[in-house]
Amino acid sequence: MKQLDITIHNETGLHARPAKTLVNLVKQFKSDIIIWHGEKKANAKSLISVLTLGASKGSQLRIEIKGEDEETAAAEIEAAILSGLGEGEPIREPQTKPSASPAPKEILLEESKPVKANMLKGVGAAPGIAIGPVYQFQHQEIPINEMSDGLILGWESLQDALARAREQLSKLNHQMIERGLKAEAAIFDAHLGLLEDPELTETVHERIQKGQDALKAWKETIEDSAVVVAALNDPILSARADDLRDVGRRVLKIMVGAEDKADALPDKPVVVVARDLSPSDTVSFNKDFVLGFCIVNGGPTSHTAILARALGLPAIVSVDESVLKLATDSYIVINGSDGMVTFNPSPEELQAAEQERNTWLEKRRLALEQANAPAITADGHEVEVVGNAGSLADAEKALKMGAAGIGLLRTEFLFLERTTAPTEAEQYDVYRPISETMGKLPVIVRTLDVGGDKPLPYIEMQHEENPFLGIRGIRLCLSRPELFREQLRAILRAGQYGNLQIMFPMVGDIEEYRQARLMLDELELELKVPRIVAGIMIEVPSAALMADVLAKEVDFFSIGTNDLTQYTLAMDRGNSLLSARQDGLHPAVLRLIAKTIEGAHKHGKWAGICGELGSDPYAVPILIGLGIDELSVTVPSVPLVKAQVRDLKYSELQPLAQQALECSTAHEVRELVKKTLNM
Repeated sequence: MKQLDITIHNETGLHARPAKTLVNLVKQFKSDIIIWHGEKKANAKSLISVLTLGASKGSQLRIEIKGEDEETAAAEIEAAILSGLGEGEPIREPQTKPSASPAPKEILLEESKPVKANMLKGVGAAPGIAIGPVYQFQHQEIPINEMSDGLILGWESLQDALARAREQLSKLNHQMIERGLKAEAAIFDAHLGLLEDPELTETVHERIQKGQDALKAWKETIEDSAVVVAALNDPILSARADDLRDVGRRVLKIMVGAEDKADALPDKPVVVVARDLSPSDTVSFNKDFVLGFCIVNGGPTSHTAILARALGLPAIVSVDESVLKLATDSYIVINGSDGMVTFNPSPEELQAAEQERNTWLEKRRLALEQANAPAITADGHEVEVVGNAGSLADAEKALKMGAAGIGLLRTEFLFLERTTAPTEAEQYDVYRPISETMGKLPVIVRTLDVGGDKPLPYIEMQHEENPFLGIRGIRLCLSRPELFREQLRAILRAGQYGNLQIMFPMVGDIEEYRQARLMLDELELELKVPRIVAGIMIEVPSAALMADVLAKEVDFFSIGTNDLTQYTLAMDRGNSLLSARQDGLHPAVLRLIAKTIEGAHKHGKWAGICGELGSDPYAVPILIGLGIDELSVTVPSVPLVKAQVRDLKYSELQPLAQQALECSTAHEVRELVKKTLNM
């Protein structure tokens, strides 16, 4: 028997994502593997069991491995845990990094509004304004007792129900992926993992063998597990209890023949009010009859919030439970941008809300209608507006939204959530269709950007106290040349079918770029392909300050404002206490952006933005005034940003931008834009 004594270094411990990665790895081995955390014991092949260990950062684990492949298992498990267990999945949990695809800031509202007697303050989870009658959503009771009386359902019945539940979840997963919602689809993939949990099914089987019918055995096992998970002293782990109950309810409905008898759903446009909603609830609503969601439980990174944004529905979470007492059909106004709820609005309040909503909807409608019109200011200055993408579906949607190309194609999704690196062929099969789809339009492929919050389980890396200041981005790629070469080869080959360009992430100095460019040049000769355009992301202050030097050799700059802001202000993007101060319009960040643009233009190169700031309506005028050439934004934001560009005058934005550089705070910059442009 092999034994490992190892420490968990993940910031949020063994929560759902790293636990799932560990379980998926362990399932590949034939050996029996047990994890001990103090007196708690877990089957390492059971996600639920691993979650209930409650292992947090710094927890000491003892792992016992016994079987024919114990040596290999021990080595790979140890390497995976030391590397962080593949943290970096697109779905973002509370207290982790923000979503790779955050909701666009379509409307910026004042930070503080007076709360009247008929107003409640929640947390905005999905932007937009919804006005309509209240619909109090409650789950219908599943008649377990009635079914159990006189009818004993056995193990075979449960197996049939589990199989049908898997089919339903797989279908939901594929439907979300087909709609370009890869991150949201992962919610249902996680539910599939829960259904396949061996400890869960073994416990149910034991109860059935002791004479309990399958309905009660399943319900009680799910609830017992959910109670244990919910009691964990960690909000990330305890939130997974809702997923367990959602999966459990799905199976129960199938067993009693009620899967086609959905909970009572609205048959007219309403604002759904509920204590909580599961992911299954959220996607079950007819979008035509749901104006928005007002939820008591959950946070802005809950699965329901993620799905609401994906469905384009306004949502507010963490609302006081007094909303549950609102009468059905009484009117309510929710503003998913600032989290304000107004119940029983007066005629004046209703009129003001309708005007605000109509203005927003009209702006969005016109923007979509004119999506293919170029982004040229009223006085003739053109700005390229392109999309950020992470899949072929994103690229296809970007074309429909009028994007002039892809300004950031993320590739790390190919490398995450697996135990071996993707082959050159696998990567080529992803890049080529995207290249062909976009045709002559540019597609800027960001090479592997992992490390920091996105370690890879199959790359052995030493523990770093400050991983965001360690081996990540281009540093990791240069330290793993074979891995890097395979990706570059796949990009160069796929680029022959379109207009692929390359962008290296986290470049801090000219030597890093030169090493990467040299490798690229060698591969171009080897493959006998033309020289490819290659630029860098400006994400660290050193690169911004040396932009004029870098621009002599680099083909273009794309400014990653999310990380540039983090490093400039020395504020961790994942620290919720500092999130309100993480503003890319801080004058210090703007000065680095201005210096980058100036350095690029000095040598005839272009500079773009590929961070969240590019879709901030208060930032767009400043960025254009500073001379930015390209804005790469989330795909749904493309038409809105293009429409805003057309409403501006470049001649007015240049002095505005210079004034912004002289401001003292981000708040002053926003007030300046608001006052100058009457926003």
